[in-house]
Amino acid sequence: MKIQTALISVSDKTGIVEFAKALAQRGVRLLSTGGTAKLLAQAGLAVTEVAEHTGSPEILDGRVKTLHPKIHGGLLARRDSAEHLDTLRQHGIDRIDMLVVNLYPFRETIAKPGCSFADAVENIDIGGPAMLRAAAKNHGTQEGGVTVIIDPVDYSRVLAEMDGPSGTTSYGLRLELATKAYAHTASYDGAIAAYLSSLTEAEPAQEAAPGREPWPRTLTLQAQRHQVLRYGENPHQAAAFYVETPVGPGLLGGYRQLQGKELSYNNIADADAAWECARSFDTPVCVIVKHANPCGVATAATSEQAYRQAFKTDPTSAFGGIIAFNRPVDGATARAVTEQFAEVLLAPSYSGEALAVFAAKKNLRVLEVPQGEAHNAFDLKRVGGGWLVQTPDDHQVPPSEFKVATRKAPSDEQMRDLLFAWKVAKYVKSNAIVFAAGGMTVGVGAGQMSRVDSARIASIKAGNAGLSLAGSAAASDAFFPFRDGLDVVVDAGASCVIQPGGSIRDDEVIAAADERGIAMVLTGARHFRH
Repeated sequence: MKIQTALISVSDKTGIVEFAKALAQRGVRLLSTGGTAKLLAQAGLAVTEVAEHTGSPEILDGRVKTLHPKIHGGLLARRDSAEHLDTLRQHGIDRIDMLVVNLYPFRETIAKPGCSFADAVENIDIGGPAMLRAAAKNHGTQEGGVTVIIDPVDYSRVLAEMDGPSGTTSYGLRLELATKAYAHTASYDGAIAAYLSSLTEAEPAQEAAPGREPWPRTLTLQAQRHQVLRYGENPHQAAAFYVETPVGPGLLGGYRQLQGKELSYNNIADADAAWECARSFDTPVCVIVKHANPCGVATAATSEQAYRQAFKTDPTSAFGGIIAFNRPVDGATARAVTEQFAEVLLAPSYSGEALAVFAAKKNLRVLEVPQGEAHNAFDLKRVGGGWLVQTPDDHQVPPSEFKVATRKAPSDEQMRDLLFAWKVAKYVKSNAIVFAAGGMTVGVGAGQMSRVDSARIASIKAGNAGLSLAGSAAASDAFFPFRDGLDVVVDAGASCVIQPGGSIRDDEVIAAADERGIAMVLTGARHFRH
């Protein structure tokens, strides 16, 4: 059955006039409602208002307009059922073969400052989800069914199939679009449930912005499967990569893979750690990650210089690492990177020369991730029978609020190294100790049960790499509970230290720093990373 009638009612009017014109050119009759109908009529299209089609006016301030047998009968009648089609004829109901609907902007409405409860409720769509669910249910069989569209990105695909030999859409496309419609209504209802379950008042005032808790009593999560992975962290584990839609600008989920093998579970986890660290810097930086920990980070005038400095921190761990840049990669940088083995490379863009260099490394996975300022709304950790949910660690204490706790204050050069080390420490697994000098890491200790052991490991790694810690700056992601950790750091060569403070033994640790003749800065905020 060819598509004869389409019902169009959209809040997102992107491309809708052009799509409606294309349908009309293919002989499709257009039904519509409200603002969409006016827009199509203004564009010179012949469009029938739903009220005219049903013979029933819109009532209750527009709350009821598509809830009618001539709408839902036209959507729900099975095309392969003679009885259903006969029932349509008996009641004078036309088939509706295509539904183009996206819903009232509920999320956008409640995101507005001062949104009243009444405005929020009025933007809960009723007829739209009902039609979407009906159309999606009746996506049909190979003989025919309803084509349901909720996303303007699908307009061109639908038209292309309509121009094919069958003159209509395939069952495969209808099933895909129906699935998308149900995901859309599920997400929409989830947003409503989250809003209502966050209200702090039993009877919110209609015309005022209601009080809301930061954490709703009902949390609905939804993501789209992007890739089935070969396996998880280990070969005996199954895994897949899911992304939110849309992916916020600047987040890893928006990557485009330019070459190389498929990404693995560990590749993606490590790539995210590297990318998040890299994009936190304002100056050109290179971040090399191994097993979710930065093993080398450096800033420099160029990406090539930054890479060479970052690699020096721990050449052994950098082998087979994940490398991220926050600036475009040129040919010189590409040649430097390919001198060693790397698993994954991330950058905002690549020059043609760089891509030509990488082409010789067929297995190197090259990812392009556009720059952007988006951050995840929250972080998740799965535990037995539940989830731990928290806001992301994007808290930034301005240096003007740092406190110099010792008699000796850091020099300008030391402060630059302290700030650099502090920024890197945020992305190192706890307990974290980071030594830095001259805009590069010179020793990193990560993930130990004891902060003292992390400091010792950082010192050992520096020695293995042939780097001196003399005069370096050291950062600790959390406070020193005793002076022993500070002593190990100073014994290794640190001339200044940055740490959150907040221990009941802060006075003891500060006194130890004065005794050792170093400068110590307290930030007042810790950065545990587990």
